[in-house]
Amino acid sequence: MRIFLTSAIALCVFTIGGCNNAKSPEAVEKDVAKAEQSASKEVASSEKDASKDLQSAADKAGDKLVDLNNTAVKDAYNIAVAKADGDRKVALANCNSMSGDAQKICKDQADADYNAAKANAKAAAQSDKQ
Repeated sequence: MRIFLTSAIALCVFTIGGCNNAKSPEAVEKDVAKAEQSASKEVASSEKDASKDLQSAADKAGDKLVDLNNTAVKDAYNIAVAKADGDRKVALANCNSMSGDAQKICKDQADADYNAAKANAKAAAQSDKQ
């Protein structure tokens, strides 16, 4: 039993002693080059994945920005039409102080101004919409 234990200890000492031996410079250079190549591939792969993720996020954000812009354009159109409608009502109320042909001309002008304002709002909305 004692011989077996002594043999086992001796084997461990020789095995452990062999692990700390330095490799030749050529072997180290080869291992370093291999590790650098592996690291380079890993970094390139990570950069490619990151690029895909960023592009996907940018596409999603771009879609959200388009939606936001289109909503803003629609709301701007609605505000412009509401303002034009209010201006028309005020103009028509002022036309009621007139009589005859003057009242008709005033109302026609109010309607023309209203239609022009609506057309301008629609043109602005169409040019701004994406």
